[in-house]
Amino acid sequence: MKVSFDFDSTLDRKDVQQFAKRLVDRGHEVWIVTSRCTTEYATKKGWHWVDKQNSTLFSIADIVGIKREHIIFTNHISKSESIKDKGFAFHLDDDADELMDIIHSNDNCRPINVDHFDWEYDCKQILKQEDTEL
Repeated sequence: MKVSFDFDSTLDRKDVQQFAKRLVDRGHEVWIVTSRCTTEYATKKGWHWVDKQNSTLFSIADIVGIKREHIIFTNHISKSESIKDKGFAFHLDDDADELMDIIHSNDNCRPINVDHFDWEYDCKQILKQEDTEL
């Protein structure tokens, strides 16, 4: 199944990384959809610090097993535009505005708030997996 994770305050958390890695290991198609800018976009703007920030993102993606072609930088555009009609089962994020945008996009992707205590359970329910399997 195809799922997506925000990066900052979501996939940069160890517990979320462990969960995402289990999904990758089970054959799910795991993506990162982040509001961050691409390094190229940031360089044109003179934001040279973004290169180092993105290298951290790429390192974590490598550890989790997320392919580079499964990373979407939205350059600060609403994530709902990148997710809509792409077949994502859920998107895990900490940003309530991004999650509401996904709801209002009328896409089948289910927004899940990583700051809720039951985020992992909700993800598993969407994937129709038993808690013990993940």
